Amino acid sequence: MSCRFLAAACLTIFAAASVSAQSSPMRPKITGISHLAIYTSDPAAAEHFYTVIVGAAKLPDPENPQGVQYAVSPTQFIEVLPLPPGAGVNRLDHSAWNTTSAEGMRKYLAAKGWKTPTHLEHGADGSRWFEVLDPEGNKVQFVQPPAHPQAIDAPNVIGHHIIHIGFLVHSRTGEDAFYRALLGFRPYWWGGSQPERIDWVSQQVPDGHDWLEYMLAAGPGEGIPPTMTQRTLGVLDHFSIGEASVPDAYKVLEAGDRLTGRHDAAPKIGRDGKYQFNLYDPDGIRLEMMNFHATDKPCCSPFTAADPLQ
Repeated sequence: MSCRFLAAACLTIFAAASVSAQSSPMRPKITGISHLAIYTSDPAAAEHFYTVIVGAAKLPDPENPQGVQYAVSPTQFIEVLPLPPGAGVNRLDHSAWNTTSAEGMRKYLAAKGWKTPTHLEHGADGSRWFEVLDPEGNKVQFVQPPAHPQAIDAPNVIGHHIIHIGFLVHSRTGEDAFYRALLGFRPYWWGGSQPERIDWVSQQVPDGHDWLEYMLAAGPGEGIPPTMTQRTLGVLDHFSIGEASVPDAYKVLEAGDRLTGRHDAAPKIGRDGKYQFNLYDPDGIRLEMMNFHATDKPCCSPFTAADPLQ
């Protein structure tokens, strides 16, 4: 009888575990970057930067009728919003990631105990999304693009692929609990301005090659340090457009008289071994043009995942 009882108990436990596994939703794919949403104090100057210098297509904002979308591809863009009262030096509203199912992602995060909204938002273009806060209070959106994204008219765009975004982070461990443990982001590279420092930590999406860069230069604490300037914060809060050759892209900007405003003097090779060139929008948000592949050996850490696709 005891053997039969033990066998029955084991079957019951196995069945319960199976039911629990089946009832726990799977995480939908996170395929790459959707967009970065930023504020502007000068919409006309922002339009010049994003349409003339970057060459992106100006479109209506499907999320916010007061905003503007500057698209580099049918599924990637910069969302520019009016500067709200009390913004101070902050010009970052949220980051956003493309997923195969916004509702599936919402249910997945809710099942894991993360605070989520009760329903999705719907855009005029057919997109669906919702927003949560990461461990440091940064707003993060998960976007399901339209089933048939519209082609964009941007013949002069300097690149069609936003390969990474970055923002101020205080705790690598704290953010990893969300992006790595919960969402499945994967290590890509880390480095610092000095050999003994870790200033930048890159984490790739689980189902693609785009990445998030933790910008750790602000040190411990929380929020925006009271001594941080808008100029410094704009260096940390940034997005990157991938290039087959940054020096060649630089020549295109130079030949077209598109190098106005603040920017680097010339392309250079970064600590990760990739060519880069930095430009800044009128409110100081940094656009980092970056080679898809390294030219030199990276400092600090080897690349631990494949480079983004062109």
